[in-house]
Amino acid sequence: MTLSLPVDADANELLSRSPLALLIGMLLDQQVTLEKAFTSPRDLVRRLGHEPTAQELADYDPEALVAIFSERPALHRYPRAMAARVQQLCQLVVDRYHGDAASVWAGAPTGQDLLTRINALPGFGADKARIFVAFPSASSAGYAPKGWREAAGHFGDEGSRCSVADIVDADSLAEVRAYKQSRKSAAKAAH
Repeated sequence: MTLSLPVDADANELLSRSPLALLIGMLLDQQVTLEKAFTSPRDLVRRLGHEPTAQELADYDPEALVAIFSERPALHRYPRAMAARVQQLCQLVVDRYHGDAASVWAGAPTGQDLLTRINALPGFGADKARIFVAFPSASSAGYAPKGWREAAGHFGDEGSRCSVADIVDADSLAEVRAYKQSRKSAAKAAH
């Protein structure tokens, strides 16, 4: 399955074929637009001159990686913090999954197990983990464990239009943005 996020074809192609790029994009999807978050893995590849492995990024000199993240335009609003978070993510992929990012979801016997695995990733809170369980690319990797919809909560509902996992075209993007805006407004009103 090729993703249809509102990013250019090169970025979608990388996210569709590289589980590590998809994990990094999802990790970066905070405090920046989703377009920025999901094009940054492609931009990282361009800056490095090749597609990095989890081991390479885990072992990368931290200050050199910060410099790469900080080049203009920066890969994230908070390049230092997110470069460190990407290294933490890659180190966990190396330590627990032998450097194979697809193994984060491949072989998870149940949706709940998949949710537990994703929830353990640095930078993946409860909602982000549920969104990733619902993400189309996890299923396209050839593995959608029994009970994944239940584990994803309302993010797994058919036609929910509340997360990046639901974006397939311009209309669904608009619906996701409206949902996020309504959540932000409700949170502000609660304070």
